[in-house]
Amino acid sequence: MNQKNSLGLNNCFLDIEDPIHLFKVWMEEAKKSEPNDPNAVALATSNKNNSPSVRMVLLKDFNKNGFVFYTNLDSQKGNELKSNPKAAMCFHWKSLLRQIRISGSVSMVADVVADAYYNSRSYKSRIGAWASKQSKELNSRDELMVSIEKYKKKYSDENIVPRPTHWSGWNLSPSSIEFWLDGDSRIHERLKYTKDSSGNWIKSLLSP
Repeated sequence: MNQKNSLGLNNCFLDIEDPIHLFKVWMEEAKKSEPNDPNAVALATSNKNNSPSVRMVLLKDFNKNGFVFYTNLDSQKGNELKSNPKAAMCFHWKSLLRQIRISGSVSMVADVVADAYYNSRSYKSRIGAWASKQSKELNSRDELMVSIEKYKKKYSDENIVPRPTHWSGWNLSPSSIEFWLDGDSRIHERLKYTKDSSGNWIKSLLSP
């Protein structure tokens, strides 16, 4: 029989006031059970006309200030975030029958933070950041391959590949975080944390 927390939810929801702590616990469990990319997350953005779009990205860091991912700033999502700095994320871990939904506002990470992560990437990934005009139409695949070779020649020293100014990270500062657990007969368990005007997290149960 599953143990319950003080709210009557499965004990995997724990009894803590900080959703970032709970996120960390769930992420660590996902790392043990997900076969590929437990940090993969659906990122939803919208443009200035409120037309939405969604794609998978990889979460690269998180802390009390938010959730960080990296991208070409001139890509579709980069341009959308620049014009409408609101976004939402959804993690779905099939192995755990759990998901987490996060919504809030985005801001760019500091250059020193972006530099540190960029320099930790493989040589080919750093070259790719220069060579790919992300989301732009290609005349052919060969066009991309030629661009890659061009930047390999320009930055032939694998230890010296500067970060492009058009490539950086975004931090999603959450205003709400919802934890979801699959339930029998679709009677799911849902716990939502919402940040109030004072910056405190308020917990609430949601109907499935």
